Amino acid sequence: MSRPSWDEYFLKMAMLISERSTCLRHHVGAVMVRERRVLSTGYNGAARGLKDCLELGCLRDEQGIDSGTRHEVCRAIHAEQNAIIQAGQHGVGIAGATIYCTHSPCLICAKMIVNAGIERVVSCTAYADPNTPALFREAGTICELFERPEPEIKFMP
Repeated sequence: MSRPSWDEYFLKMAMLISERSTCLRHHVGAVMVRERRVLSTGYNGAARGLKDCLELGCLRDEQGIDSGTRHEVCRAIHAEQNAIIQAGQHGVGIAGATIYCTHSPCLICAKMIVNAGIERVVSCTAYADPNTPALFREAGTICELFERPEPEIKFMP
């Protein structure tokens, strides 16, 4: 049995985190890491204490809004945003970190990632918005796209 690379390991962790999502369209997970230590995690879902799409349905579906557009019409906070918020709430510095995301960040999340000083973004999906890679290039943020890891957890009984 071969061991996963560190990138595969943390992408699989982001996939597991995505299982907590309350979005009906996409389950997204994010994990922030520096020096192979987890700093913060996040998944997409409604703001703390508010009803989510599992309870109320999807506003975007009800209004016929295409994926990747009009992010403001959504109950959910994106996984990357939640990971940044969680780090801030717990006093965890994230400058110089790598963020692993199951889905490539949108332009709004990309701006937050740049402003937070996150140096590297690793994902396993292509960018839906062509402006996101351009923003990362301009900011000097490293972006890497990996093949989606197998979801199977391999362990010795």
